[in-house]
This record gives sequence, C-alpha cells and structure tokens, in this order.
Amino acid sequence: MQGEGLNVGTRQIFIRFALCDLRCHFCDSSNTWKMPEICRIENTPGLRDFQNHLNPVTPEKLLAWVQQQNKPFIHDSISLTGGETLIHTLFLIKFLPQVRDLTKLPIYLETGGHRPQQLAQLIPHLDLVGMDIKLPSVSGENHWQAHKEFLKLCYESKLEVFVKIIVSKNTELMDLKIAGEIVRNVNPGSPIFLQPVTPLDTPTGSINHNLISSPSPKQILMWQVLMKEFVKEVRVLPQTHKILNQL
Repeated sequence: MQGEGLNVGTRQIFIRFALCDLRCHFCDSSNTWKMPEICRIENTPGLRDFQNHLNPVTPEKLLAWVQQQNKPFIHDSISLTGGETLIHTLFLIKFLPQVRDLTKLPIYLETGGHRPQQLAQLIPHLDLVGMDIKLPSVSGENHWQAHKEFLKLCYESKLEVFVKIIVSKNTELMDLKIAGEIVRNVNPGSPIFLQPVTPLDTPTGSINHNLISSPSPKQILMWQVLMKEFVKEVRVLPQTHKILNQL
C-alpha cells in the first residue's frame, strides 16, 4: 500500500530499483544505495510472503513477477521507486511500454527530482510523478536548479506532478521559502506534501538519529501556513506505510 504523497492509501505494485546518487540523512532505504546481492519478491499481494532471488533480474523475470502480482481489481497503479529510479532510464525506456501493455495500469514515478534530462526521455510512458525537493538543512543535499528544471519539464509536458518535501526538527525556514518560490514560479497548481521524517527504531532502520529527528506539531503547522503563501494546496502527511508496517 502506498504510504506517501498523492496516492496514499492506494494499492500499488511496487518495483524498487537499486542505486542512488544521493545520500540524504533521512533515507530509510539506504540498502538501495548499492546493488544488493538479492532482491525480495512478494508472492501474494500484501501478505509479505517474500522470496529471495539473485540480482540482477532479467526484464523477462520482472515482467513475469509483475504479472503474478497483477490480480484483478486490487491494484491502482505501478509504482517505480528506489533508490533513484531515473538512474535506470535506459532500462525503463524499453520496460515501461511492456509493463503498461501487460497490466493496463497507470505508471507512477517516485524520484528525487534532480535528473531532468533522464525524465525527458520517459515522459511519454508516465502518468504521475512524485518529485522530492531536497532541503539542504534536512537532507544534506542541494539541487535547487535541477529541481526547478525538473518541475518546469513536467509542467511544460502537461505531466501530472506533485511535490514532496521531507521536514525535520532541523528544517530551516529559508529552505522552505526557496522551495515554495520554485513551485509558485513554475507551477503553482502542483500540490505540496510536507512529510515529517519518521525515524525507524527497528534493526532495519537506516536513519541516523544524530542527524535527523521529527519536527514538533507546532513546527509542522507553522510551516504549512508558510507554504500556503506560495501555493494553494499544502498537505501534511506522515509516512503511513510505517504505521501500517508495510516497509
């Protein structure tokens, strides 16, 4: 089940890609930063009855697994997530037409929002993009110009897009203002989701608690008011998949 953004609460077939060129402090998927030896495939949608398979996976196997997951009336879309999905653009150019023909489901791309050149190659195959705007005070990353180009490309291509901004106790107001100005100046109709970071206390958690901690309710409400000065639709949404133990 999707736990973040515009599709929250919907059932999706998740395809998670390894490798990422970012090193965000709050990342809860740092296991994807490098190519793992195995990948996990769920046998029954939602039951978490995973089986391990060796990487790399062939396109034919991946399509077969997607077909296995695509039970009637369950899923609302295909979610491409990571890692950074756009690292695999050359693969996706060939794969996405096949998976669309196979499932007839919309294609939803989750991305760090910092690779506009790669996005341009995939636009004909996408239905929705959830792009991050990385706040330097929270993520340790700085990609303002790339975020601006990325959002502009979505707008000019009439590709539906929403913006997700991870916030923490350390969020700086200037970072939020810059992010708000980018969205307002490019596409003020794009909704913004403020997502409070949700630290993991389990052994699989990868968040560095020395670098990141959850914001207070007062901070979150103040930031929502601030961002509504730039765009009309600003939602606060926690990572609900963690609440539902759907990591």
